[in-house]
Formats: sequence, structure tokens, C-alpha cells
Amino acid sequence: MKKINPKQLGELLIEQKLISPDNLAEALKLQKEKGGLIGQILVSLGYVSEEAIAQALTAQYGFPYLPLAGYEIDPEIANIIPENVARQFGLVAVDRVGSILTVAMSNPLNTSAIEDVEMTTSLKLQIFVATTTDVNEAIKRSYKA
Repeated sequence: MKKINPKQLGELLIEQKLISPDNLAEALKLQKEKGGLIGQILVSLGYVSEEAIAQALTAQYGFPYLPLAGYEIDPEIANIIPENVARQFGLVAVDRVGSILTVAMSNPLNTSAIEDVEMTTSLKLQIFVATTTDVNEAIKRSYKA
């Protein structure tokens, strides 16, 4: 995974004046104690929105951002990825063109998830960033029985 912007996520958020250095220090302390992703910790503390984290990941790694709230996902496409896998990795299939499956995920840096899905589906993934809430809502909509 090649960074387009070599700065850490926290640094980018401070530069964009979305969080303060104190906010980042508190989040890093919590991360050290409890683990987890720094972006999710900052969201849980109420310092920044999920959309801001998704946009920062877009700036940092060059993944395009895909807001899923109004996005209509074909259940046939979604079902290419088993529901338990989608929930486990926080991702949802949104489109397929030939052997390329377009996937929206909240943590595009989870390379093992990408590799697992590529192996399971025998398709090459094209990754978009979406918020955790958007992905979870899309999973609920796409896999309803």
C-alpha cells in the first residue's frame, strides 16, 4: 500500500484544523491502552466525523471516496461477497465489471481482507473508501433476507 502523502492520519487532520494536537495525543494514548484504529478512536471521542476520516484516507492513500447513503446496491452484486465476510471486514461490493469487483470499505488499509476477498471471489478488487456507518447500513440493506 503506497502512501501518496507520507504524513500520518493525525498530522493531516491537525493540518486541516479538524483536530488539535491535544486531541491527537489523547487518541494516541487511548490507542496505546486499548488498541484500535486512530481514526475510529478520534470519531468515538467526538473530535472528528467519519466523513473527515474517510476524506483524510483519500488524501493520504489516493483511494476514491464513495458516500454510500443514497447508493443503490444490487443485491446480486453484494452477494458475490458472503454476508459474514462483508461484516467481518467492514466492506460491501457495489459493482462488477468483468473480473473487477468494486468494493467500498471503511478500512482500505486492511490488505489481508482485500486478499481474502480476492481469493474467495476470484476477482480483482477496486477499492473505494466509505464511512463505517455507511458500510454497515449498506450491508443491512444489501443482505436483508
